[in-house]
Amino acid sequence: MLSILAYLALLIFVVGFTWRIMVYFKTPAPLKIPTTPAPITTSGVVVRMFTEVAFFHSLFKGNKWTWLGGYVFHLALALVTLRHLRYFINPLPDFFAHLQIFGIIAGIVMVGALGFLLVRRYWVDRVRHISSPADYLMLLLLIGIGVTGLLMKFVYRPDIISIKTAMINWITFQGFTAPGDTLFLVHFGMVLILMVIFPFSKLMHMGGIFFSPTRNQRDNPREIKHVNPWSKY
Repeated sequence: MLSILAYLALLIFVVGFTWRIMVYFKTPAPLKIPTTPAPITTSGVVVRMFTEVAFFHSLFKGNKWTWLGGYVFHLALALVTLRHLRYFINPLPDFFAHLQIFGIIAGIVMVGALGFLLVRRYWVDRVRHISSPADYLMLLLLIGIGVTGLLMKFVYRPDIISIKTAMINWITFQGFTAPGDTLFLVHFGMVLILMVIFPFSKLMHMGGIFFSPTRNQRDNPREIKHVNPWSKY
């Protein structure tokens, strides 16, 4: 049963993510609305998008505390994800051995940053006012994934060999035999839930940011007339 759910979650994630990207790609931009000050050249737009993706530039200018919690979380998540590649690659390159300690520290930092964002979302009136139940669900789900992962590292050590075998078989479509460790099953189950809801939630900002007209447009309405895509028909 878990094998079917695992492949179903993977299918929903891949198809849903691809579908949302296609929707973003096909959605016309009827207005010239780059957030000023905006670049007037294509290279300037590329630099702007890079600073948004790499450094959350607009969030930094908007709210420093939110930027701090969000940026620390995303950096830690990147390191945790990199460390988790050891469960999907065999044999492992030698440099992975040097990443393990950084991934473990990043896991602790990630949970702390998520806790900060959760408390801030509830504690700050203006943030709580615009928060929906889905926002809290995402944070709690990510915290649950992080906490169960840390518990498997520091408290209850599961059978790593069986987990790695199951993960490799899963992504290579050789079937999925669930390990018998309860804590791992809880951890993996929450990951599957996250995969299912990812394409239909705010988490799609990961791909959607590249299609934001406030960020990917040049500020050149005087030099080049912006024609409403609907006016072509």
